Amino acid sequence: MTAVAEQLPEGRYGRSADERADRKLKIIGAVLGAVVIAVVGWFGYESLGGKSISGEVITWNIASDHAVDVHLTVSKDAGLHGTCTLRLRATDGDEVGRKDARFDQDKKRIDQVVTVRTTSRATSVELVGCQPTS
Repeated sequence: MTAVAEQLPEGRYGRSADERADRKLKIIGAVLGAVVIAVVGWFGYESLGGKSISGEVITWNIASDHAVDVHLTVSKDAGLHGTCTLRLRATDGDEVGRKDARFDQDKKRIDQVVTVRTTSRATSVELVGCQPTS
């Protein structure tokens, strides 16, 4: 004997349990998708837009075996406070000095000489980056 699957008459008993579950999954997926898009958009705006600060090393001078004077130019929004990180390296590439220089002036462009203390003689200066501070 062959078993025959009997189906309910179309439209007589409403939606099947599978159709209701599919609809709920679609709604949950749409809501979660919208939340993910909103979060990604928020982080993108915060990291790329809004407050800006940038810096540039103009020149640097070895003051001694344990200090380097770095002439730094910072461009920022007026009233914005920021920090620029400088890293100094020796000939072999080892880091011999690091300093976070704060810029609290309300000007848009700041030229400043920053003295960085080192553990040994530095041969290169790198501006790691600048970021706004609260």
